[in-house]
Amino acid sequence: MGDPVSSIRNLGPAMDAACKTAGIPDADTLRALGADETYARLLRTGMRPHFIGYYVLVMGLQGRPWNDCKGDEKKALRKRFDAIKAHAFDKGLSDFERALNEIGVIAKP
Repeated sequence: MGDPVSSIRNLGPAMDAACKTAGIPDADTLRALGADETYARLLRTGMRPHFIGYYVLVMGLQGRPWNDCKGDEKKALRKRFDAIKAHAFDKGLSDFERALNEIGVIAKP
């Protein structure tokens, strides 16, 4: 196993735990997946969507401070976040239904 997710700039122990729940065991795996797929997996395992959390992840993978995201870049990231949220966050599902969805029992609309 490689370095913890929290070894990536801006990410801490809470992200380590959330990523483990989402099947992302280490920083190398997260880097290989990229920010969008990682965030989608986090949402599919029940994490509530939060735009700041998404762009903190993006900035961290770029080695930048979390608050470095501004202007047009931030607007573009908001569009990506909204698209990820629309496809990966099933706010109408119970925890049980979400678990069934993760293993492919509930069909995607």
